[in-house]
Amino acid sequence: MSSIIQLLPDHVANQIAAGEVVQRPASVVKELLENAVDAKATDIKLIIKDAGKSLVQVIDNGLGMSVTDARLCFERHATSKIRQAEDLFSLHTKGFRGEALASIAAIAHVEMKTKQDQEELGTHIVIEGSKFVSQDVAVLPKGTSFSVKNLFFNIPARRNFLKSETVEHRHIVDEFQRVALAHPNIHFTYYHNGSDLFNLPQSNSRQRIVNIFSGKTNEKLVPVQEETEIVSIQGFVSKPEFAKKNRGEQFFFVNDRFIKSGYLHHAVMAAYEGLLKDGAQPSYFLYLNVPPNTIDINIHPTKTEIKFDDEHALYAILRSAIKHSLGQFNVAPILDFDRDSNLDTPYNYKNQEASTPTIQVDGAFNPFSDETPNKHFTTYRKTENTANWESLYVGLKQDTEEIGNIEFESDEVTGSLFNENEIEQATNKTYQIHKKYIVNPIKSGMVIVDQQRAHQRVLYEQFLTNMTVHQASSQQLLFPLNLFFSSSEMKLISELQLSLVNTGFVFEATNDDHVVISGLPINVTESEVSIVLEQLLSDLQDGIPESSFSQNDSIAKSMAKSLAVKTGTYLTEKEQENLVNGLFACKEPNVSPFQKPTFITMRVEDLDKKFAL
Repeated sequence: MSSIIQLLPDHVANQIAAGEVVQRPASVVKELLENAVDAKATDIKLIIKDAGKSLVQVIDNGLGMSVTDARLCFERHATSKIRQAEDLFSLHTKGFRGEALASIAAIAHVEMKTKQDQEELGTHIVIEGSKFVSQDVAVLPKGTSFSVKNLFFNIPARRNFLKSETVEHRHIVDEFQRVALAHPNIHFTYYHNGSDLFNLPQSNSRQRIVNIFSGKTNEKLVPVQEETEIVSIQGFVSKPEFAKKNRGEQFFFVNDRFIKSGYLHHAVMAAYEGLLKDGAQPSYFLYLNVPPNTIDINIHPTKTEIKFDDEHALYAILRSAIKHSLGQFNVAPILDFDRDSNLDTPYNYKNQEASTPTIQVDGAFNPFSDETPNKHFTTYRKTENTANWESLYVGLKQDTEEIGNIEFESDEVTGSLFNENEIEQATNKTYQIHKKYIVNPIKSGMVIVDQQRAHQRVLYEQFLTNMTVHQASSQQLLFPLNLFFSSSEMKLISELQLSLVNTGFVFEATNDDHVVISGLPINVTESEVSIVLEQLLSDLQDGIPESSFSQNDSIAKSMAKSLAVKTGTYLTEKEQENLVNGLFACKEPNVSPFQKPTFITMRVEDLDKKFAL
């Protein structure tokens, strides 16, 4: 019987390995940027076209490669980082497996130009799907340039699994930010479709964070620093009042390598205990340095997960360091029985001498005289004519009554949930139970409405109608609002701007790091604007739907979720009736926008059965 096991050809093995290493264009960006950093480059340029599907190019001024190394780097398991297995526990570089370039060359058109500083000429290599097309000598500047074109050209199934350009570009930006934050001493430049998105000069960690996320990031940051034998911690955390709904600005770096760790994230959240609202997420940029022999990096294909020798000690140190920083900068309350904050000298008067008070006396003042007091002295007796004080309230009662009788135009109800004999809820009183449910009697029994889901349905249909018909009403603000966002968030807002205008928002100006809003939808208060936009950005962080209807639907759902009355909110009897009537005036009152039931009915017969037991 013939053998059925055989060795795979190299190009097939490389394509299989590419499935682990290269999942999307962002994976190529990560590998090439890390190689440039390992080459000791001080200036790195990233050039992207069509979200990496057409071109990913990384140009650096690093060490470059010799002719032999340039050819050998595309072979599997060819690496300059390790020589033996023990080297895995003393790594100081990014890549070490030697599979990245071989995997990339197997599924794309790769062009590499490289030259060492001491050499006069460089090497130009072209590879297409693991096949060497050409290798020439060329006049090149110092460093290396990698161009990856037509990604997944020979694996159409994998290319079809790629998301929209918006989603793929967001993943590339994430990878770029992670590498740029880890190495503030390197000048990074990012170009997408010919436009300059990031230009990050060499700086310190704080300035690099501000340059990437712009806005008022500098005001949010609280420095964290701790030195122990186990770990050295440096970085920044955000003040509690700047916490957001999403977890976008949360970064851990261990030995200048970005990692993901739910365990360390829990330590950060424990330090913020009692300072954050439910569901709020703080921003943090934390750099941990540990001895290389105390961690294991080689446990995940993308090397974003690390195993620590002593996780419990690291957890305790990280939590206490953040807690100490928040207390030190008066962000968190501190417990000090010997200190009275009321006796603190204001900063402006700290080094100033106290002025001696002076007293002036009018010797000619006669308290029994009818003459006007001397004008040179101020008297604190203020006389007012209060004879006509009742005139201040003339017409107030009448105006109040007129305001109380305002009638609101309501949508015409074309259909009814119950038959005409059962529509007694308009005259029956409603009841609120546990600030969560609204009970409304009907002829056959009662209706129990979930107030939060019901309000979500009402708001959802209102927003969707406004965006579809383009007849949204706006309330103008006396003072425009300035809201600051990061560059990636500003890009999302600019794409959603037209749909937001259709809901009632009025944008006076849109800048690189903030927007100026001069008008709001009629059911959005000024204090809720930032909450609504943050929730919207959080819901759409995985990408904006391509079709306009899906986009409007997503925006309407997000805004309805943010603005709906929450469980635990007390509603007056009038508010309860309006909510119930508004729900049954909707086209689909049975479910919320998220397909959850909004109400249940309970018949008298059902209650009778309960008591018959």
